[in-house]
Amino acid sequence: MKANPIVWFEIYVADMTRARTFYEAVLQITLEPTENRAEDWPDMWMFPGEETASGACGALVKMDGVSPGGGGTLVYFSCDDCAEQASRVQAHGGQVIREKFAIGPYGFIALAADTEGNMIGLHSMD
Repeated sequence: MKANPIVWFEIYVADMTRARTFYEAVLQITLEPTENRAEDWPDMWMFPGEETASGACGALVKMDGVSPGGGGTLVYFSCDDCAEQASRVQAHGGQVIREKFAIGPYGFIALAADTEGNMIGLHSMD
């Protein structure tokens, strides 16, 4: 395998409006609904991204039979300074699990729980 192994991620949610509001406010982005969905397609809102850029694209997903929550895969969002995004978490219904801390030559991370109980990571080099 020559490329980065992750090509897509999904963060499962119970309340799409609440989850969208959280991620758009904390990351200061706009999520977009998926287009041309089949009738039985789950409710999906995609994070902004470029197919030819490095990193993975993904979406918030509300799907019958799939529950959100911690204890599984951890998705890290790239930030200029992860302390900035972490400072917006609590005001938008989430919980900061661990404030910004150094991870050696790999930069810094902060850990948070979103409004659905999913653990997320925030990463920056500064």
